[in-house]
Amino acid sequence: MTASSADVDVNGPEPDLQRVMGPKLLLLFIVGDILGAGIYAVTGEMALEVGGIVWVPFLVAFAVATLTALSYLELVTKFPQAAGAALYTHKAFGIHFVTFLVAFGVICSGITSASTAANLLGTNLLAGLDGLGVGGIDPESSTAITGVAMGFMVLLALINLRGVGESVRFNVFLTLVEMLALVIVIVIGFVVISRGDGDLGRMVVFESGSERGLFLAVTVATAIAFFAMVGFEDSVNMVEETKDPERTFPRIMLTGLGIAVLFYVLVSISVVAVIPEGEIEQVVADEGKVLLNVVSTGAPNLPIDDVFPFLTVIAVANTALINMLMASRLLYGLANQDVLPRSLGKVLPGRRTPWVGILFSTVLALGLIFAVTFLADTSVIKALSGTTALLLLGVFAIVNVACVVLRREPSGAFSAPTWAPYVGAVACLFFVGPWARDRDDWIQYQVAGGLIVLGIVLWAATWTTNRGVRAKKTGFRDIEHLED
Repeated sequence: MTASSADVDVNGPEPDLQRVMGPKLLLLFIVGDILGAGIYAVTGEMALEVGGIVWVPFLVAFAVATLTALSYLELVTKFPQAAGAALYTHKAFGIHFVTFLVAFGVICSGITSASTAANLLGTNLLAGLDGLGVGGIDPESSTAITGVAMGFMVLLALINLRGVGESVRFNVFLTLVEMLALVIVIVIGFVVISRGDGDLGRMVVFESGSERGLFLAVTVATAIAFFAMVGFEDSVNMVEETKDPERTFPRIMLTGLGIAVLFYVLVSISVVAVIPEGEIEQVVADEGKVLLNVVSTGAPNLPIDDVFPFLTVIAVANTALINMLMASRLLYGLANQDVLPRSLGKVLPGRRTPWVGILFSTVLALGLIFAVTFLADTSVIKALSGTTALLLLGVFAIVNVACVVLRREPSGAFSAPTWAPYVGAVACLFFVGPWARDRDDWIQYQVAGGLIVLGIVLWAATWTTNRGVRAKKTGFRDIEHLED
């Protein structure tokens, strides 16, 4: 049950957020978010699962992501407010606590994704410096990589404090650089093929290091690939900072997804063509450097392999920037609704940015990076990227169901095919299951569960304060304007 709409805005005289995004900025936002850390983080792990047909899981993940994107488009044109999945959940089911869990799950997915990107950045930055003979730091040191990752997260916080306009425009530069990096990988792959050193026949060869059959191997690889296909949903949380969203979102989101999967398929072909058969396991063991290995192997006599690590740094930085931008604004919105502590809703008067939300999300990311690096016996990148996919698959399933329920409402500017949200919901739930993960990767459930428990504790603290101090119930009083 919501509190009275007459309640005073928790921000009082605090300023609202600002619209700055047109179609071009939105397209670069979506493409940049999807193309960022994902392709660098998961391609090698997928190749271990399915061998030369590594492009197949990308296509399957793209198909399921597109089904969910269709549901998002139907809902965002029907309800063009910034709350995204939380708004759709609330409209469909009207249960405040469920709405909160969805919103906090999206926040956590952004933080785990940014943490993955930060570790990739640390890995590649140190490798690049080592290649140039600079730094004198062991590029394989977990302590050094973690230190760089944490320093980068602090830098991101400072950039986000400058404001969404500066952050999104910085995204334009980062997106163009990351596309250049992937073009380099693709060109090298096709040069290797053209000179007869690459075997295209491997593209149709299935081989699994886990001894799974084809179906289960593709299932596991697709669950891994989802980390590379997420990002389009972040744009929905920026809807109230986008110009004319009802017309802009359908064509821009689907265009962005199409561009992303084209890059992924071409990059996966290059990986299969360039890395010698039987060496993929050794390459993957050098965590986060699969595409760097493609460059150094395919063009050993060119200086591009000295530059590529730094292009990778820029590419994965883009993912982290967008993720933390989204997470801080959702925290701002939840505090503004009085379902998280009010202090998280504080805005800098001059910059109009949610500074406490930025600080909180940054501290949570730093703690997550440290804990997974030093307290968990697993690959940091694999654990965090998998947790991101797990959280978002759960959110996607709920959004698809909400799309079905909300078809009783008047139609918006876009309608998904009747069957799409049903198939999307079932597919997302299927890839949430333990059969879609190695036993060693079940730590993803622990990390995701721990983050959600933290959210529940914050909700409970807010509920106690609201009931005991303010004599009011905790609930969303204006879900349509979650980020206002």
